[in-house]
Amino acid sequence: MRIIAFDFDGTLSDSEMTVLLGERNGTADEMADITERAMNDEISYAESLRSRARLLEGLEEELAEEAYDEVELRPGAAALIERLRDYGHHVAIFTGGFRRGVERALEKEDVEVDDIVSNSLPVKGGRLTGDVEGPLIEGTKDTALENHAAEHDVPMDRTVAVGDGANDLPMLEVAGLSVGFAPKDAVRPACDVVVSSMNRLGKVFEDDNILEADEA
Repeated sequence: MRIIAFDFDGTLSDSEMTVLLGERNGTADEMADITERAMNDEISYAESLRSRARLLEGLEEELAEEAYDEVELRPGAAALIERLRDYGHHVAIFTGGFRRGVERALEKEDVEVDDIVSNSLPVKGGRLTGDVEGPLIEGTKDTALENHAAEHDVPMDRTVAVGDGANDLPMLEVAGLSVGFAPKDAVRPACDVVVSSMNRLGKVFEDDNILEADEA
């Protein structure tokens, strides 16, 4: 068994949850700018996430749920997750994004993962409070990966990390195999291999004997 840890926004999904949320209250452009700066390591992820959450203060919960409903997996992502789990690997999603959106995207494709480590946007009185909660605000993905490896008695050289942005750097730097999915320039030096599609990622896993070649 290996532990395969995926980032979500920008990796398993090409949706950006905070932008989808920002479309509901007119802050999408500002959201996208803050996100881009964080992914390029120009500002800290924690700072960027708190700034984006503040922009959502007062958004109706019903509108937030509509945004989560729009989150989708990339083409081929569900099939690849199923293949990995069928081979006995432990598949986890580590995201600074929000669990509700991740769950909705997985449900649409009728696919499951073994663990989701994520954040959430608290609600009070039917509206977002402008705060953000969760383990991946100040906490980093290397700790999440190391904890999962220890919990499942898997050596770190048998872990795989797949991500695209600066907040993925910690797990990419400690994983046995580090894969950049269309990564930002600041992330490329930490990647053992770079891909831009789920099909190509599957081929990388086959080349590294994580999956057997699909004869079909």
